[in-house]
Amino acid sequence: MITIIDYQMGNLRSVQKAIERVGGEAIVSSDPRQIAAAEKLILPGVGAFGDAMAEINRRDLAKPIREFVESGRPFLGICLGLQLLFERGFEHGEHEGLGILGGDVVRFELPPSFKVPHMGWNSVTKENIAPILSDTVDGTHFYFVHSYYVRPADPGVVALTCDYGGKFCAMVWRDNLFATQFHPEKSQHDGLKLLEAFHNLPSATEAASR
Repeated sequence: MITIIDYQMGNLRSVQKAIERVGGEAIVSSDPRQIAAAEKLILPGVGAFGDAMAEINRRDLAKPIREFVESGRPFLGICLGLQLLFERGFEHGEHEGLGILGGDVVRFELPPSFKVPHMGWNSVTKENIAPILSDTVDGTHFYFVHSYYVRPADPGVVALTCDYGGKFCAMVWRDNLFATQFHPEKSQHDGLKLLEAFHNLPSATEAASR
C-alpha cells in the first residue's frame, strides 16, 4: 500500500489513479499518524514552495516525512515534492524546506528564447542507475511544468538530468529516497513504468525478510 500525502498542493487523484493503473493500491492522507506508519510514501506537489511548506507545517507533517525517509522505507517526491526536500527555496522570498537534502531551489534565468515556466516534454540523461530507472534509457521523454529547479549540494544524488537552456537536475536518488522534477503520472507509458518500478520496490518488511 502506498500513501500519498495530502497537503492541498498536488494532483492527488492523478497520482492515485496512476498507481492503480500499474497494479498498486494507494490512499490519500493528511494524518501524521498514517504518514508515519506508511509502507511507501509519495509527496506530490503543484504550487509555490513557501505556501507548501506553510501548509506542511500547519498540518504537522514535516517531522513524520523526515522520520519516514530516515526509516529506509521507499519514498517518492514529485515536482514540488522534489523541491521541498531541499534546505531552502527562493520563490517569492527565501523559505526553509524540509532539509532532507542539502542544496537550494532557484528560478530559471534563461535567454528570451526559452520560455519560463519550462512546460512540456523533454528528454533526460542518466547520471546514476537508480533502482526505479532500470527500464529508462537516455533520451526518454517526460512531462515537465516548473519555473524553479533544484541545485543539490551533493552532485552524487543526481540520478537524471535534463537540458533546457543548460543542464539541470531532473531526478535525485539517495538510498530509499527518489524524487523527480517531472510528472511521471502525466508522462504516459514511460512515467507509468517508473511508478510501477517504485510500486514494486520491496517494503521494509519484505527487504528484512530476504
